[in-house]
Formats: sequence, C-alpha cells, structure tokens
Amino acid sequence: MGLFSRKKKLDEGLAKTRKGFFAGILDMLNAGEIDDHMYEDLEEQLILADTGADEAVRLVEELRSRVRKDHIKTASDALAALKDIITGELVADAPMDMSGKPAVILMIGVNGVGKTTSIAKLAKLYKDQGKRVMLAAGDTFRAAAAEQLCIWADRVDVPVVRHSEGADPAAVVFDAVQSAAARGYDIVICDTAGRLHNKQNLMNELGKISRSVHKACETASVETLLVLDAITGQNAINQASQFISAAGATGIVLTKLDGTAKGGAVISVKQKLGLPVRFVGVGEGVDDLMEFSPHDFADALFAEN
Repeated sequence: MGLFSRKKKLDEGLAKTRKGFFAGILDMLNAGEIDDHMYEDLEEQLILADTGADEAVRLVEELRSRVRKDHIKTASDALAALKDIITGELVADAPMDMSGKPAVILMIGVNGVGKTTSIAKLAKLYKDQGKRVMLAAGDTFRAAAAEQLCIWADRVDVPVVRHSEGADPAAVVFDAVQSAAARGYDIVICDTAGRLHNKQNLMNELGKISRSVHKACETASVETLLVLDAITGQNAINQASQFISAAGATGIVLTKLDGTAKGGAVISVKQKLGLPVRFVGVGEGVDDLMEFSPHDFADALFAEN
C-alpha cells in the first residue's frame, strides 16, 4: 500500500472520531481565542474522546507551557502545537525487533478483540513487503480456532502449523518456529487462546509459549503484541496491564479504530501502558491493518472534514 493510500485509509478510519468529539476541538482552536475557557473546553473534549482524564489534563498543561514558551498568539497556531505534542507522545522509543531468523510475533489478547483476523492482516502486510510468513495455530482451546485461522491463511496464501484441539500451545509454537527456521521463512506469527485477564493459569501459559520460541531456535527474535479493541477504549487499556506483566508484551495492536468515535484512546495507550502502538486496524478488509505512524495519526485526527 502506497503512502497516499495508507494516509487515506487512516483518514477514513478516524472519521467517526474526527467528526465527533474532535470536531469541537477543531472548531474551537481554529476560531477561538487562547484563554482559560479554551483550555477548559479542550480538556473536556479530550476526555470525551476517551484520552483519559489524566492524559487530557497533562496534554492541556503541556499545551499551556508550549504556548507560553513559544509566544503563540492564535488558536490555530495552538492547534499546530497540540498536533506536535500528540505526535511526540506517540513516537515509539525503538522500532520492533524483527532481526531474528525467524522473527516471531506472538499475538495475545482477550476473545473478541479481532486477534485472529489481525494475524491474517499482519501476514498479508508482511507478505506484501516480500517476506516469507508462516502462521502458528496456538489457540488450541477454542473450538474451531485453528480452522478459522486456516481459512484466513488460505485467503492470504501463507502456511499454517497446527496440532489437534487441546494440544499444548507451546508445542505448536515450538514446531512452527523450528519449521520456519529449517525452511528459511522470515516471520512466524502465532495465535494464542483469548484469555481473560483474571485467569492466572492461562496467563502463565503465555509465558511458557514465549519461552518455547528460543528453545526452538536460538536465532529467533520475539515480539509480543497485545491486541486491544478501540471500541472499548479506556476499559481495554485498564485490562491490559496484567497481560503485559504476564506475557512481557512489547507493543499494541489497536483494532476497530474505524468503528468508534473515541479514537483518542490511542493517545493514552503509550502513557498508561508504557508500550507503543505498532499497528492499527481501520476496516474489515484484509488490507486494513497498517503500521502505526504518530505523524499520520495526528494529521488524520485533526484533518478538516
């Protein structure tokens, strides 16, 4: 997908958020004056857009400081400053580690967040970049989970390693990584069972799966991506902390961004969880998962309708 196409899809995916709460921010900052009333309205709009109260307060205080420091006089210039602040908030500290041979991505998260479909979309994204991609059907608990993954794999034309229902998920991932290493595949993307955050025994299983990667291949690298549903916003963020500690999550995949007017949740993910957003889902099509760009996100969020 070209740069223009990616930006267009992101712009379309954020339409509900932009036309909802952020429309008020745009109107206010494009036409209003810089005063205490503006800051109060901005804070309220950010909270309504699901950035979270603490994050909204912090962003507004940072904007106040920037306005004073840079002697900003107009609300439209304050808007540009806010976009710059949000972009800076979302920049990842480091890129994903895809240096392994193979590079392994574990996908974790509760049921219903779009994890399996995101795996297929991610496989398609990397395949379009010329990578050889293999999937691992590590969700051996949910009935027909492997079948669902295989259907998606057929659509994007990538192989799947699977075992029988009820098999050890760590063994599935072990075999997939060994197979990928032997056959020269670049990337292995692993499904896992959707786990409730309060099921400690299942959470412990995630750690076992992660450890199995290096047992299978010493040259493998591992990224563990936590899939969150943008529609549930702050609730998803609050639920995520135990996943992070149990599985050593390294990044976030935020799905269904096109289905909510509260896309502001993206802004608070990195601050609250300490993890960067790596990918966002902006539609139901197989090409509708994209690498997250803080600059493009801020541009799309504040674009004129």
